[in-house]
Order: sequence, then C-alpha cells, then structure tokens
Amino acid sequence: MDIRPIRTKADHKAALREISALIDADPKRGTPEFDKLDVLVTLVDAYEEKRHPIAPPDPIEAIRFRMEQLGLTAKDLARSIGQTNRVYEVLNHKRDLTLPMIRRLHEQLDIPAETLIREPQRV
Repeated sequence: MDIRPIRTKADHKAALREISALIDADPKRGTPEFDKLDVLVTLVDAYEEKRHPIAPPDPIEAIRFRMEQLGLTAKDLARSIGQTNRVYEVLNHKRDLTLPMIRRLHEQLDIPAETLIREPQRV
C-alpha cells in the first residue's frame, strides 16, 4: 500500500482519483484495497477540513432549514419556542433564543445544540 500525505492540490486530485477507482472496484471489508480506501478517505477528509473549513450554520438558518426538511410551520414550533408570534420574532431575528428554547429545539428538531447556541447573524 503506497500512501503518502496529501499536501498539495495535485496530491488531493490524485487521492480522489484513487478513491474513485477503489470505490468502482467495490473492495470487500478486510481486504488491503478496502483498508487503502479507508485510509485515503481519512486523509482527504483531513486535507479538505484543514484547507476548506466549513463554518457552522447560523442557528436561525439551521432552524429554517430543518423546518423545511420536516415540512413544519411556525405553529409547529410553538411547543419549543412559545406562541406563534414569538416563533416569528425568533425566525425574524427580533428575539434571541433562550437556553430552554435551545434545549427544546434540540430535542424537537435534532439540531446540534452547539449550532443553536451560536450567536445569530443579524440581517
């Protein structure tokens, strides 16, 4: 198994080509090819995370996105946030999330708490 660190864009492209070829071969778990695929994916992931970090989402945008995914309306968030008018205040950045709201939204929408506790980006 000839695996090297990924330090450049060329290394990254070569690793992605190798990963693609290995995926096409569909190696069985426990084989050297499967192990090579596993290691290459880990290296590529580390390289991409270091070079192109993805910022966590804005908490309000995360709530809106999850609402869309689940087909929820503002009324559906009343049990987590409060009356519908309060839900709209939160969704329109007029009111901050409180710790109890964050806990309930985490439970109801399965949004990571660390996303919900971030400072919202004011519009």
